[in-house]
Amino acid sequence: MNELLQTKEYLNFLENFLTENRRKRIHDVLQSRTKHFTVVVEDVYQLHNTSAVMRSCEVFGIQEIQVIEQKFGKQIDSEIALGAQKWVDIYRFENSISCIRAMRKKGYQIIATTPHDQSTDLTSFDITKPAALFFGTEKDGLSEAVLQEADGMIHIPMVGFTESLNISVSAAILLQQLSDRLRKSNIEWRLTPQEILLKKIDWAQKSIKDYVKITERFIEENSN
Repeated sequence: MNELLQTKEYLNFLENFLTENRRKRIHDVLQSRTKHFTVVVEDVYQLHNTSAVMRSCEVFGIQEIQVIEQKFGKQIDSEIALGAQKWVDIYRFENSISCIRAMRKKGYQIIATTPHDQSTDLTSFDITKPAALFFGTEKDGLSEAVLQEADGMIHIPMVGFTESLNISVSAAILLQQLSDRLRKSNIEWRLTPQEILLKKIDWAQKSIKDYVKITERFIEENSN
């Protein structure tokens, strides 16, 4: 990538083509974005559930979502995501093990969302460590590979006869609760200044219809 396109000068140039309201909205939203938690969706074969989880990530400020497609190839259901795919970063993996390795390399603990007897109640979950929250299929839950590799487990307390929730509902509840606790804590959960800069550039580009031509002009004017 051209280094010029990762600078404050380029951002300032792009922002000339944005309304003041759009610039302010991008700035304000990024103040609540985090990579302290990331969501991993494992082989969820109903497209609307994957898309709904993505929408919850965007709404509650989770910047990255990982999609494991070991069994079921899928595409984002834009009608359900309602544009959320523009504002979150999506990473795809062919299998669970490769995803787990990538998450560990980034410093995440592997947390399985499951009603297992040994799992931690949502309200008691330790939020101080970065965590990759794994969600499984609607029917079978998480794979044995994830359960065996998990550093911990978490569940939503329930008091009714029903023992499970739809994945999109579970994700929404977990993310709302955990993100709320995170923002009220003293944990360093926000994006770094460099991450904010690059994301402002990304979102500005997505907000400008002819940003490619505009970018070519910027490069031409600043390449000497």
